[in-house]
Amino acid sequence: MDTATSPERPEARSDPGLGQRIHATAAELFPICRSLAGPGARATLDVIARRIALQRVETPSGASAHDWTVPREWQVREAWIRDPDGRIVVDFAENNLHLLNYSVPFRGRMTLDALRPHLFSLPEQPGLIPYRTAYWEPQWGFCLRHDDFLRLPERGEYEVCVDTAHVDGAMSHGEHVLRGASAREFVLTTHICHPSLANDNCSGIAVLAELARTLAGRRLNWTYRFIFAPATLGALAWLERNPDTVARIDHGLVVSCLGDGGGPNYKRSRRGNAQIDRVMAHVLAHGTPRGAVRDFAPDGYDERQFCSPGYDLPFGLFQRSRHGTFREYHTSADNLDFIRPEHLAASHDILLEAIEIVEADHVPRNLSPMGEPQLGRRGLYTQIGGAAQTVDIESIRWVLSLADGRHSLLDIAERAGLRFRAVAAAARRLREVGLLA
Repeated sequence: MDTATSPERPEARSDPGLGQRIHATAAELFPICRSLAGPGARATLDVIARRIALQRVETPSGASAHDWTVPREWQVREAWIRDPDGRIVVDFAENNLHLLNYSVPFRGRMTLDALRPHLFSLPEQPGLIPYRTAYWEPQWGFCLRHDDFLRLPERGEYEVCVDTAHVDGAMSHGEHVLRGASAREFVLTTHICHPSLANDNCSGIAVLAELARTLAGRRLNWTYRFIFAPATLGALAWLERNPDTVARIDHGLVVSCLGDGGGPNYKRSRRGNAQIDRVMAHVLAHGTPRGAVRDFAPDGYDERQFCSPGYDLPFGLFQRSRHGTFREYHTSADNLDFIRPEHLAASHDILLEAIEIVEADHVPRNLSPMGEPQLGRRGLYTQIGGAAQTVDIESIRWVLSLADGRHSLLDIAERAGLRFRAVAAAARRLREVGLLA
C-alpha cells in the first residue's frame, strides 16, 4: 500500500559540495564494465577504496552461495560486428552495454538471418541500447539501438568478434565498518555488478561511500557496516559466511537508484513492522513531497535475500524511482545526465536522517509526572499569557505527556504527528532543566 506524504525537505541540508562530490564518484565509476565477477568489480572497489577504508573479500569460483554457485570471472578484450562493407556497426569499445553481459567467446562470419538471434534491441525505445545478461547460459550476443538494427544490410556476410574469457578466480566484494559503542549492527548494502548504468547503480555505490565518510569520526551507538557486493550472489555468499555478524544485525537497508528525481520510495522489510520500517516511513512522511512507502514484495534487490524466511532480517529497500518504473531503466539513457547532484545529496540526507533517528531514539521518563510541571519558571514557557512562545511548546507537552518509561521518542513523534527532530530537541531541553531522565 502506497502512502502519500507531505512537504518537501530542503534538498541537501548538508554542505553545498555534497552532491557534486557524490556525482563525481558516480562519474568515475560509470565507464567500468562490471559484472558478477572479474576485473570490473575489482576496479569498482578500487574507486571506493580511494574514498573510504575497504576490507576486500574474494569468494572463489565454484564456492557455494547457499543454493547458488559462485561463477567464473568474466574478462573482455574486445567485441564488435562488421557489416558486409567492412564497417564496424556495433562496438563494445563505444559502450559496454553493447555486449551481452557474460558472453562466451565467439569468432566467425554469418548472414544477418543467422546473426539476428544474437541481437537485442528495444523497438519501443529505438534510440536506446538495452542492458541484457546471460549469466547462467553459455551464450553470446550484442545489444544495439533498434534504429541501428533496422539499418543493417540484408545481403552479405557479417564478421563477428567476441573476445572474452571465463576463468577460475573469485567474486569480489568490499566492506567498510565503523565501530560504535555497541556491537549490534546497522548494515547498509548496495550492488556493484551493473556496468555503465548511472542510476542503477553508480548512484547507490557513490551515496554509500559518501555516507560512510559523513559518519566517520562521529560517536556512534551502533556499529555500521557498509557492504559493496554483486547482486544476489554477493548477498547470499556474505550471509552464508558471516553467521555471527548476521546474529548482531538490528537494522538494515538495501539502496539503489538514488540519483534521479523520482519518489523517493521505501519498501518495508518482510516483517513489516521493524524499527527501520517505522524510521524510514517517518523520514519520508515529514521530509518529502512525493515519498511513498509500500509493503514488502519478493521483487527488487538484495532485501529479498536478507528477508528470506531462513533469515527474516529487518531489511528494507530505499530508492528514488522504483526499479523498472522509469523509462531509462536498464538502457543507455541511464547515464550521467540522468542523475543529478541535488537528488544524490537529498538521498544521502534521507539516509543520514534515518541513522540519526536510530542513534537518538530512546525511552524517556518524566521526573515530574504528577500533573503538569511549571514550565515558565524553567524558561520553557513565556510568563506573559497570550504571548508568542519562543520554544516548541507542543513538542515539549507531548514528550512530558508520553514520557512514562514505555514510549520511545519515535513512539511520541508518530503519535503526535511531529517530526522526530522536534521531539528529540524537546527531550533535550527537558533533560537540561531536570524534568526528564
